[in-house]
Amino acid sequence: MSKRDYYEVLGVDRGASEADIKKAYRRVAMKYHPDRNPDDHDAEEKFKEASEAYEVLSDPEKRQAYDRFGHDAVQGGFGGAGAGGGFGNFSDIFGDVFGDIFGGGRGRGGPARGADLRYNLELDLEDAVRGTTVTIKVPTLVACEACEGSGAKPGSKPVTCQTCAGHGQVRMSQGFFQVQQTCPTCRGRGSVIADPCGKCHGSGQREEVKTLSVKVPAGVDNGDRIRLSGEGEAGPGGGPTGDLYVQIMVREHDLFQRDGRNLYCEVPISFVDAALGGELEVPTLSGKVKLKIPPETQTGRLFRVRGKGVVSVRGGAAGDLLCRVVVETPVSLSARQKELLEEFKSEMESGDNSPRQTSWFEGVKKFFDGFTI
Repeated sequence: MSKRDYYEVLGVDRGASEADIKKAYRRVAMKYHPDRNPDDHDAEEKFKEASEAYEVLSDPEKRQAYDRFGHDAVQGGFGGAGAGGGFGNFSDIFGDVFGDIFGGGRGRGGPARGADLRYNLELDLEDAVRGTTVTIKVPTLVACEACEGSGAKPGSKPVTCQTCAGHGQVRMSQGFFQVQQTCPTCRGRGSVIADPCGKCHGSGQREEVKTLSVKVPAGVDNGDRIRLSGEGEAGPGGGPTGDLYVQIMVREHDLFQRDGRNLYCEVPISFVDAALGGELEVPTLSGKVKLKIPPETQTGRLFRVRGKGVVSVRGGAAGDLLCRVVVETPVSLSARQKELLEEFKSEMESGDNSPRQTSWFEGVKKFFDGFTI
């Protein structure tokens, strides 16, 4: 039976890049992996076929030869499915493509990095816009002073792990192929502690509440993060320290809502000011400004006050303040006020002062006229 074209096996065209070939092999190999398809001979053969194709196409010289002369140019170089040669380079191929799943690449021994931490920092809108400096307290793990984070008793030191010879990884046979896994003895460190520190019991860490000063830049918004490098947890066994990420959470404001660079606020006005026009003082984060209300202003109208918004933490010009006016219906009317309003209503009925209302009622009339009984 003739072999299928290697490009066809991986599902890529002949001009595919090295990254595309690697991605395609990973997809096919994961689909037909023997662990996912136990006792499935057809899947096993397709898995071998894909690995053979990747071994050739991932090597520039072999690929060039294959492109010119086909399978004859690389026959025997892989050992081939059904050739009895047995996958001479398979563990290297599989480790290269799937190292992040099966314990990583070779030679990764050594102390693990400490965990990153997150701190949720609540701010008022004013502080987020202008910037501030705050002091926070963060519970974390720090390096043990007695052993300087090594985990070994003072005067001693960790020794090379005999199981993995200091690599932190061991090779495990899985049927016809091998995968690398984290060494179970040293847990990937490459070394073991024969005489542990009495204070930290070999962990190299101790608990502490850190007090940190955080400088919050002007213009931060909800969801922004501030990274404090090296302020996370200390790594076990003297490993490098993780980072602290301060997550910004801006509290709701009584007057303003923020949307990117712009601020929004709602301004109630009397129906007299809405009808006759007037001038109002409205607040901004930098003081008061005058807002002119033209006559016959309708509720919901937006007025823009340029440059009174926010300068983003990423720079650029300040946004705007957008004021939405809401016409307020008067309440708790006196007898005289009610009397005046009745007179006003009578005057309004004789004129054309409410065009939107008139238009709406005309539309309603046409709507009902369309009905037939």
